Amino acid sequence: MSGNSEHTPGDDGLAWRDERDFVDADRGFIARLEPAVVRGEDGRVVWDADAYGFLDQDCPATAHPSLWRQSRLVARQGLYEVVPGIYQVRGLDLSNITFVEGEHGVVVIDPLISSEVAAAALALYREHRGERPVSAVIYTHSHVDHFGGVRGVVDPAEVAAGRVPVIAPAGFLEHAASENVFTGTAMARRAAYMYGAALPKGPDGQIGCGLGQTTSTGSVGLIAPTVDIGRTGQEEIVDEVRMVFQLTPGTEAPAEMNFHFPDLGVLCVAENACHTLHNVLTLRGALVRDPSAWARYLTETIRLFADDTDVVFASHHWPTWGRERAIGFLEEQRDVYAYLHDQSVRLINSGHTGAEIAEELSLPPALARAWHARGYYGSLSHNTKAVYQRYMGWFDGNPAHLWQHPPVEAAHRYVEFMGGADAVVAKARTSYEAGDLRWVAEVLGHVLFARPDHTEARALQADTFELLGHGSECGPWRNFYLMGAAELRGGVLGTPTRTAPDVLAALTAEQIFRSMAVRVNGPRAARAGRLLLRWEFSDTGEVWSLLLSNGALTPMRGDAPRSEEPTVVLRLARTTLNAVLGGTTTFADEMAGGGVVFDGDAHALVTFGSLLDAPDPDFAIVTP
Repeated sequence: MSGNSEHTPGDDGLAWRDERDFVDADRGFIARLEPAVVRGEDGRVVWDADAYGFLDQDCPATAHPSLWRQSRLVARQGLYEVVPGIYQVRGLDLSNITFVEGEHGVVVIDPLISSEVAAAALALYREHRGERPVSAVIYTHSHVDHFGGVRGVVDPAEVAAGRVPVIAPAGFLEHAASENVFTGTAMARRAAYMYGAALPKGPDGQIGCGLGQTTSTGSVGLIAPTVDIGRTGQEEIVDEVRMVFQLTPGTEAPAEMNFHFPDLGVLCVAENACHTLHNVLTLRGALVRDPSAWARYLTETIRLFADDTDVVFASHHWPTWGRERAIGFLEEQRDVYAYLHDQSVRLINSGHTGAEIAEELSLPPALARAWHARGYYGSLSHNTKAVYQRYMGWFDGNPAHLWQHPPVEAAHRYVEFMGGADAVVAKARTSYEAGDLRWVAEVLGHVLFARPDHTEARALQADTFELLGHGSECGPWRNFYLMGAAELRGGVLGTPTRTAPDVLAALTAEQIFRSMAVRVNGPRAARAGRLLLRWEFSDTGEVWSLLLSNGALTPMRGDAPRSEEPTVVLRLARTTLNAVLGGTTTFADEMAGGGVVFDGDAHALVTFGSLLDAPDPDFAIVTP
C-alpha cells in the first residue's frame, strides 16, 4: 500500500514521497486477523476492519489526501512485534493492545474498548506466540478505549484472588467511572458524530477519525485496579518485567502515566504522544485539557528516559524506532502543544478572540511539515479555541455578545431580516456555487432553526456539509459534517448511551447521588417543597441523606444536619442500586420482592422519582 496519491497537493510543504511512516507501520508484522470481523455473543458485528478495504484505492475527490494517507496507515491491522518480547495488536479498535512477555506469562497493556475485540486480539497473539497466561493488566489512563475490554483478557476472579494484578495511575478509578456520568448522554450523542460509527464505510462516508478508524461496539467492562502508581519513579516488577513509571496527570487524561522498560530500552507514552495532533478539547465534550502541562510532562519524559530509550510506542498508531528519531518525535510532540498554548495566550493578550486566533495561528514550518503533528484528530483550529475557553470562558468581551438571543429566536430574526427563508436559501445557493461553503453552512443554519421543515434548505445544507466533510483533513470534522448531512436527509440515527454495569459499580455513592442531582427538574422540584431521603446500604454500611430543598438536591454522608427527621428511609444493598441503575431491575420490582425496604411517606418517594428527568439520547443537533 503506497503512501502516495494521485490527488496529492503540489505545493503544501508536505513530504508526500516520504515512506517512513508506512515502513514503520508495517515493521514487525506477523499476521492479520482473518477475517477481521468480530461478533458479540448475539451475533452482532462489533468490529469490522475489513470494511476499510477500500482504502487500498488511490485517494478520491471525496477525501482530503492527508487524512486518506493517515487512514491508510491506521487501518492496518494484525499482530506486530515492537521488539522481541513486546507485541501489539493494532487495528481491532480505536486503540492498540500491547502484550509484554514475562518469565511465565504476558502483561497486557490497555485492553481496548470491548471484551469481544480484546479477546480476539489475545487469541491472535496466542496463536502465534503460545498459550501464555495473563500475568498482569496495565491501564495507561482513564479513557474507556484503554480499559473497557478487560474482561476479554482476564477473569475478574483471578484479579480478586490476587493472582493477576491490575496496575493503573492514581485517581484512575474515580475518573474512569465519573468522566461521562454527569453529561454522559450529551457526550455520547456528540461522540456519534465525532466517530461516525453509524456512517457507511467508504470513500464518500466514514474513512476513520485520525486516532483510529472508529470505536468498537461490544461489551464494556471495568475491573478495579489493585496496584496504584502514586509517584513518578515508582518501579514495579511483574512476572520479571521491570517497569519505571512517570505520572502525567491532567495531560491527555486526568489520570495518565508513561512507563519505561529499562531492560528492553523501550518507552510507552500512553496517549501523550501519538502520530497526530491530539485534542485540547475533544469535540464530543470534556473538560479543557492543559497543553502547557502536557508539554512540560513530555519534557520530563525526555529528561527521565531518552538516554535509555531505543523505541517509543503508544496506545495508538505505530512505534518509532531509533534513539534519535524517538527523541525527535517526542520533542516535536512537546513543541506543538507548547506552541499552540503559548501563541494562543499571546494573541489573547493582544485582544484576539478564540475565533480570530483560530484563523490567524499556524504552526512553524518544521512542525507543519511533521506528519505526526497534523490535525487528524485534534485540529489546530479547535485546539486554539479550547485554549481561549480554558483561560477566558465563553465570553469574548464584546458586550454585543453578552446577551444574545438563543439559536431559535435569533434564527427567526436573522431570516426575517434577510428577506425570509426562501430568499435566504436562494442567496445561499449562489454562495454555494461560488464555493463559500462556510458561509452557506452558517446562514442555512439560521434557516433550519427557524424553519426546520424547509425541504430545500435541508437538502442544500446536507450537500454543503457533505462537501465540507470531504475536504476536511481532521477526521472528527469530516465525521461531524457527514453525520449532519446524514441526519438532515434521513433523521436521527440514534445514540447508544447505556453505561456499562462495571462502570456503575465503580462509582462511589456520592458520584451516583451527584448524578441524580443533575437530573432533578429544578422548577418542578421547587414546587414540590422539601424532602429528605435517608439511604442505608446493608452491604457497605454507608448511610447517605439526600436533601431536596428549593429545587436543589444536596447529598450528605450520614445524617442530615439539625437532626431533621427523614421523609423516607430506604434500606437496600448497594449492589441492588447498581442493578437498578444498570437497567436489569427496577425500584418497583425490588420493593415488591423485598430487595428495597422503606419506611415513611410512600407518596414522597413517588414524588422524588417523578422529579428526575430522563436524558434524551437522540436530541437534535443540526435542527432545533
